[in-house]
Amino acid sequence: QVQLVESGGGLVQAGGSLRVSCAASGRTFSGYSMGWFRQDPGKEREFVVAISGSGLSETDAASVKGRFAMSRDNAKNTVYLQMSSLNPEDTAVYYCAAKRSPVASLDKYAYWGQGPQVTVSS
Repeated sequence: QVQLVESGGGLVQAGGSLRVSCAASGRTFSGYSMGWFRQDPGKEREFVVAISGSGLSETDAASVKGRFAMSRDNAKNTVYLQMSSLNPEDTAVYYCAAKRSPVASLDKYAYWGQGPQVTVSS
């Protein structure tokens, strides 16, 4: 069982930057692929970015490529999502997720955090 607790989020002006973090419980954190998803009210949850257990491989959605970056510190059981050049369309609840399989695997993410709200004002 993995528990995920996010922190960060909040209100930022368009063009600004923000970082959200996700701390995981458990002793085998490096064995999990981690991802960030987001959901705006009335819309489906969408994939944002994912990172391999080693942190060496990152996969980004086209909508955030070049603006968002994901990293992880396996010694701290924590992943980070650094967001820059934010625009109002990035407003959403951002969820951290984990799965014990490669990023490219079709396996669904089994563990989810509660999700901090990120609001970008114009």
